[in-house]
Amino acid sequence: MRMCLSCREMKPKRELIRIVMNKNGEISVDMTGKLAGRGAYICNSAECVAKLKKVHGIERNFGCKADAAIYDDIERALTANEK
Repeated sequence: MRMCLSCREMKPKRELIRIVMNKNGEISVDMTGKLAGRGAYICNSAECVAKLKKVHGIERNFGCKADAAIYDDIERALTANEK
């Protein structure tokens, strides 16, 4: 079970999108769930992604400045999972 950064609900790992920060400080979306680095999870829903973007949840969780493109990557992962 993992907690969503946005809604704070506990859900099974497979129902969430993983966001990972590697040792170089690069943040990316991890669709496999196996990339090395510090991970955080977001629900597979548009509401949670919108809330995460609004409150800058990635920056808050990882404690660093995140590129705005990461939110676009999360939205693309969301639409990929919906298909």
